[in-house]
Amino acid sequence: MAGTKFAYVRNFELPDPLLPDTYLVCRLDGHSFHRFSDEHGFAKPNDERALQLMDHAAKSAMTEFKDIMLAFGESDEFSFLFRKSTNLYNRRHSKILTTLTSYFTSCYVLNWSQYFPDTPLRYPPSFDGRIVVYPTERAIRDYFSWRQADTHINNLYNTTFWALIQKGGQTTTEAHATLRGTVSATKHEMLFSRFGINYNEIPQRFKKGSVIVREIVAPKLSDKGEYLEPQTILTHSDVDQTRDESSERSGASDPPIDIPPNPQSVTEGDETPPFDPPRHKRSKAKKKNKLETTVEVLHCDIIGDEFWLARPHLLEN
Repeated sequence: MAGTKFAYVRNFELPDPLLPDTYLVCRLDGHSFHRFSDEHGFAKPNDERALQLMDHAAKSAMTEFKDIMLAFGESDEFSFLFRKSTNLYNRRHSKILTTLTSYFTSCYVLNWSQYFPDTPLRYPPSFDGRIVVYPTERAIRDYFSWRQADTHINNLYNTTFWALIQKGGQTTTEAHATLRGTVSATKHEMLFSRFGINYNEIPQRFKKGSVIVREIVAPKLSDKGEYLEPQTILTHSDVDQTRDESSERSGASDPPIDIPPNPQSVTEGDETPPFDPPRHKRSKAKKKNKLETTVEVLHCDIIGDEFWLARPHLLEN
């Protein structure tokens, strides 16, 4: 940046690095999506097209940002887990949050017509976001358990609420009054006895939300029985990250080392050993085994141990 007299204004910018060696969870929420869903005619209590669009945007974000290991979505929100050792944008809070939020929103708009071909966007959707740091694996597991438990509670309520309106003829006010103070068992009984709905048969997507996970792909073998190295594909975030890291380093390169010429060989009686100029040893960097990964969408339980035990890489540093 040019060193003009105006450059002092940069002193007002505050650094905002996130704590090192902690997990980052970024949660995005649809802004005023009650109105947005009404304006665009979303089906109640669940619109599978809208949920698939959210999954698509989240999966695209995970493809772009390789440090996101896991995402969980319900309704109009998605939570993204960054690996503990991530140094994305030098862990700058504002840049990670704004870039991920804007990228997710752009993907949502870009793919809208794929899921709503007969419903043009009446106005642009928006999402707000926050980043929370968590120090331990236990805290991360409890966070995602909290979100999935919230998914079940909300879906059971909404399923019963809309059954009372669509099949029971009640108004929204009457439906809220009917459900006030009820427990889960009461809602299950109400759905089955009054409307013939077995809640256990409702699709898992609605009850458990969407779990988007970075799975490790088994390495491929060549005809000679050797492992094939996966192809490396740079994303825009990779390029930006490289630029950010290089811009914070000093631009000056190390001065060249002058190596004196090798003097003539000494005579047999000379005690002075011949000069041996220093040689630059070219250290052979050990090739790290790159693991090929794929991003998969699941609708499964993440509260129990089975999911996490099968995927220890999600929480490894």
